Amino acid sequence: MAIELSQQAFERLDEQNDRLFYGFPRFTVHIDSRAIRLAGEIFARYLPLGGRLLDLLSSWRSHLPETLAPASVTGVGLNRLEMEDNPALTRIVVQDLNRTPRLELEDRSFDGAILTVSVQYLTQPVALFADTARVLCAGAPFVVLFSNRMFWDKAVRIWRESSEARRIEVVKSYFQHSERFERLEVVDRSEAAGFDPVYAVIGWRRDD
Repeated sequence: MAIELSQQAFERLDEQNDRLFYGFPRFTVHIDSRAIRLAGEIFARYLPLGGRLLDLLSSWRSHLPETLAPASVTGVGLNRLEMEDNPALTRIVVQDLNRTPRLELEDRSFDGAILTVSVQYLTQPVALFADTARVLCAGAPFVVLFSNRMFWDKAVRIWRESSEARRIEVVKSYFQHSERFERLEVVDRSEAAGFDPVYAVIGWRRDD
């Protein structure tokens, strides 16, 4: 059963405009080397070879393995300088997805989508998940990957107040409330003490 999502669930300690907070480029990765390797393995397992991919809340690195050989990778994020330095991206869209969760992209134009270590910052996740489904082809996967790292003041209340196990259920609820994905799968790679845990929830776009 999906978790109930109140307006208060998406309150943040820092409610200033996201463009101010993320406007300064951070040319760094936000998870350790093991987590980056696992992210690549998960993407290789679930994303299609040679596909048109969408990287949501994109930044400096996408962690997509070269073996995927995507036809294109469109990054949607707030910091143009970070995305311009991301070697995986073939197209850049600067957009504040918390302010405007409708993507400036065409219907059914992608074969897969990723959201990497940023789901905790979404203030309108259900709307964004629903619109991500709009731009995905039927049956295309949406891989939401996360760890336990965060900018605490920018993470939403439901994320800050949840255990790591419950955060999996939170992400599943985003998919469920969007009503646009036909099945969900969970990956839990949190077994190695001393390293960043890696979790993923994967949903497949329902064929309407």
